[in-house]
Amino acid sequence: MGSSTLLQERHPLGQVLMLYGWTSPDFLRRVAAKHRALGFGSLAARKEQVSRWTRPVKPPVPDEHTQLAIAAVLGIPARMVIALGWPHWLLLALRDDSVVWESPWTAQGTIYALDDVGGPVVDRRGFLAATTSTVAAVLAQWAAAHPAPAATTGRRIDMGVPDRLDSRLHDLRHLDDELGADHVYDAARAELQLITRLLRERSYSEETGRRLFASASEAARLAGWCSYDSGDLAASEKYFATSMRAAASSGTKTAGVIAAAFWANARYGSPASPDPRGALDLLDVALAQRAEIPSPRVLTMLYIRTARAHSIAGEPAAAYRAIDTALDAYGSGVPAGEDLPQMYWINTGEILQAAGSSALSLGDPARALRYFTEAATHNDPYDSTKEPRGTAIYLARKAAAYRELGDLDGAVHTAEEAVALMGGVSSARGNSTLGDLRDGLDRHRTVPAVAAFLEATG
Repeated sequence: MGSSTLLQERHPLGQVLMLYGWTSPDFLRRVAAKHRALGFGSLAARKEQVSRWTRPVKPPVPDEHTQLAIAAVLGIPARMVIALGWPHWLLLALRDDSVVWESPWTAQGTIYALDDVGGPVVDRRGFLAATTSTVAAVLAQWAAAHPAPAATTGRRIDMGVPDRLDSRLHDLRHLDDELGADHVYDAARAELQLITRLLRERSYSEETGRRLFASASEAARLAGWCSYDSGDLAASEKYFATSMRAAASSGTKTAGVIAAAFWANARYGSPASPDPRGALDLLDVALAQRAEIPSPRVLTMLYIRTARAHSIAGEPAAAYRAIDTALDAYGSGVPAGEDLPQMYWINTGEILQAAGSSALSLGDPARALRYFTEAATHNDPYDSTKEPRGTAIYLARKAAAYRELGDLDGAVHTAEEAVALMGGVSSARGNSTLGDLRDGLDRHRTVPAVAAFLEATG
């Protein structure tokens, strides 16, 4: 192979053509067709263009319209063309999931995975990236992984750094409650990139390193939650798997269990293809670690998620049994200030909201309505003032229970409350729940109150 050919293949465009199995004429015909489809006019598809763009000495840069057409062919967002510049944005076409799923479960393998999920975003929505066997492999590796050792290269940092990082992550969790995932996602990713850089470039004691990996686990978990709430299920799974890697490197079972619980939520909560069995696999492995989980609220969360997975699987006895176990676990717990700070949202009202959601999924709207009502009136109630998104979702489900019971006035009144709360909050999950409610009410649009609601929210 000549040196010129070798250098061309090392160019990102040469690698893209090799990956896709395209010849230069194949590629250029696709680009020319996309160029026309985007309204940019004709593009001459001369095969020497590729060799000119990839030559090792002073290669010309395709104009912006041509780059946008290439990006459209490769499924890369146009904004990344502008943000990264030629030829760097082409590297996005070479990214795959192998780093997250296949890197060794070592400290260095975790840093590779953190670097990967913290890199440029490629939007591939609408599917779950992980197969059942992939999830099983992650769980097996997580259970057997060892904590990371100290790092000895680079300027040394002390325990004050993870303290400050944890404080920033605490603020992001609450901002997510108030503003929604779309506003917080970029900030969570920025925290993840910062923590990864510290892990990669600084030296630290074993104790400080474990705290840093725990912070990385939480940042990845938060980014995964934001991805899920924004409707990007494939990305959320990569973040959750990486969060479990970082948790393993931290030596903290609880951090991995929390990531597994949120991953389970993404599995059973997928609007397109809910997977309650996959969610239960995650939760069963997490609950197998219960002896090493000192937080009663974490255990409560695991039982809440178990109840929801069983309800979506159509298993009422198991679902209601898990709700009872959640109430018992919470009742034997400690005050919120003595538990993990990221579990601030767990209380009796949250358990009852999950119970109502489970009953609704199981086709028992009367029982669901009782649970939803009790969640708001209990002496340890769901706090609707702290999370408008969550409150709106639960109100939409309560409205659906009213609708199923034939109380359309109650359904419309409650639906109006839900819509008002979602104003200014960015959440694809919340919007989807409200959309489902509207679809259910559409069957009753001959009722004036329903018709007025549908017209006002259309």
